[in-house]
Amino acid sequence: MLSEMNDPAELKKEYELKKKEVQQLRQQLNSTHQEKETYYRQLTTFRDKLRSKIERIESLKKERNDLTSEVKKLKEERNKLNEEAQERKKILQTVDQKKEVLTEKMEVQESPGRLKSQIAKLEEKIETEVIPFEKEKGLRKQIKELKAQLKKLDGLDIAWKEHNTAAANFSEKRRVAQEFHQQVQVKADVSQNKHEEISGLYDEIKALRNEQKAPLEKYKQLKTQFAEKKKALEELLPRLTELSKVFHENEEKSYQSILREKTAEVQEKIKKRQKLSTRDILAFQATKE
Repeated sequence: MLSEMNDPAELKKEYELKKKEVQQLRQQLNSTHQEKETYYRQLTTFRDKLRSKIERIESLKKERNDLTSEVKKLKEERNKLNEEAQERKKILQTVDQKKEVLTEKMEVQESPGRLKSQIAKLEEKIETEVIPFEKEKGLRKQIKELKAQLKKLDGLDIAWKEHNTAAANFSEKRRVAQEFHQQVQVKADVSQNKHEEISGLYDEIKALRNEQKAPLEKYKQLKTQFAEKKKALEELLPRLTELSKVFHENEEKSYQSILREKTAEVQEKIKKRQKLSTRDILAFQATKE
């Protein structure tokens, strides 16, 4: 509470000073708040960009990991097919060795298939063409010799069939293995592209965070300044309110004193039956109110 011994002039001076300080603090608070909000909006934009990139990274990581799992499974299947192809290759090599041994043993230059083809052509010629008897006889003798030779080659014929089957099996396994290998390469390339995109996003995030440092630091400074000015204002207001109340009461007292004096003058004029002015009438009405 204010002491009655305080100098009114000093109190008035303090009151005016405090009122000016409050006004300045309010202006500074408003200005600081607006500047602080400007930086806050900048930081919000940074956060949105960072969140978007982080979400993209998480999505890419999942896609990359799924691809990595697929590549792993494809590699396992490819390796299995390669092993099977190698087994088929060994079988083919064994069959080829057997075929070569039979061919060398029989001293045959022609394959069973080729002998069959020659026999078929000669038989067709006898059946479809008009030829002299002696020539036909010679052709039939040739056919007989070829068939005798073919009979001796039954084992080689089987070897050729085994060769063809083994070769076909080997080729099929190798083809499927190559298809799986191509799938591995394609998915591995896609996975690598996603990994590189992730790395690029991390670089972008790092750049954004570096760019964010200055406005973030400024925002923190402004936030601190705002809190300090708000605290200073809150500390000033009670004193200003107290001083304001005192001067409001003093003004009220002074006003009432003037009214009482004026009322006395009016009453005196009424007693003396003097004419009242408009100012006198207003003062008298104010007294009644």
